[in-house]
Amino acid sequence: MLKQITVIGVIGVVILVIIALSFSNSIEENVEETDFIIKGDVIMPTKVSRPGCDENDRCYIPSLIVIEKGKQVTWINEDSAFHTITSGFYDAPTDLFDSGHLDPFESYTLTFDEKGTYDYFCTLHPWMKGQVIVE
Repeated sequence: MLKQITVIGVIGVVILVIIALSFSNSIEENVEETDFIIKGDVIMPTKVSRPGCDENDRCYIPSLIVIEKGKQVTWINEDSAFHTITSGFYDAPTDLFDSGHLDPFESYTLTFDEKGTYDYFCTLHPWMKGQVIVE
């Protein structure tokens, strides 16, 4: 009887070790996948699809970005709603650029080849406004 309990105990420990090793391998694999996350210059954080983010200037973070001519800006939608990056203002779009609808966690990158001030907004949420200054 004692031999049976010992054998069952050893088998149980071996099974637990195998399970633990399989979990540690899957955790390492998930860590490696995070290396592919796109880093954005401008973030659309959660809950900006609701009015009010404009009151504390947090619809696009940062809402004003200054870059050098020829550089890129990448916007990332971290919200659960669709958003756009469209040039101009809600009542006067300029047709210089338009990301189209960005799904949650989708990004949009644009190269600015000319100096100037570029206002932009979200066509779906008119209170969301930002600006790129190219020097």
